[in-house]
Amino acid sequence: MHSEAPSTNSTRQRLLDAGARVCAERGLQGATTREIAEAAGVNEVTLFRHFGSKEKLISEIFQRAVAAQMESLSETEPDANDLERDLTRYARRYNEMLMANEALIRTLIGEAQRHPKEAWQVICEAARPMRERLIDYLRAAQKAGSVRTDIPLGPTIDAFTGMLLSGMLRRTGFKQSMVDYSADEYVANVVTLFLRGIAAPEAPKKTAPVRRKRVHA
Repeated sequence: MHSEAPSTNSTRQRLLDAGARVCAERGLQGATTREIAEAAGVNEVTLFRHFGSKEKLISEIFQRAVAAQMESLSETEPDANDLERDLTRYARRYNEMLMANEALIRTLIGEAQRHPKEAWQVICEAARPMRERLIDYLRAAQKAGSVRTDIPLGPTIDAFTGMLLSGMLRRTGFKQSMVDYSADEYVANVVTLFLRGIAAPEAPKKTAPVRRKRVHA
């Protein structure tokens, strides 16, 4: 019974790896379950037994990448009073996930106009865990008084991750000589800009009233 688990896990991983390669080359709609199964060295029935459909397989490709970043984010307890540290860690992990799946992400973006429902479903389902994690964190930071309470968290987070996505696409879409900054520099800049937009204003310091000396005639 225990001896079958490694083999089953290995087959599942091969299907996920093959699915990422084939879909990146052929597109979400162009890739077939038969091609993916052949690339993984198994039959099509095995693919359906593990995932049920091509869409669920593709969704799990992203979820696998996100799970690795979520695990890394859990290494240190977040601190609502140390926004820069926590958001920098989040941004770096998110950027790593984007870079690891660049080819497939570009394919999904390219197909978003032709097949918006399928592409949107895959992207949203995969990004949901990290998005919810960040929403919970910023909500706690609002209660702690370090993040403004007059901003909607959903659009705010989408703006943050959107900057990271556009940076990845630019860096990987141009020759290195056309981008005069590193990934680390870009991520740090995104965090700085984001922090300036969401940080709660500091309460003005109370000063003791100035007492005027009476002048005696």
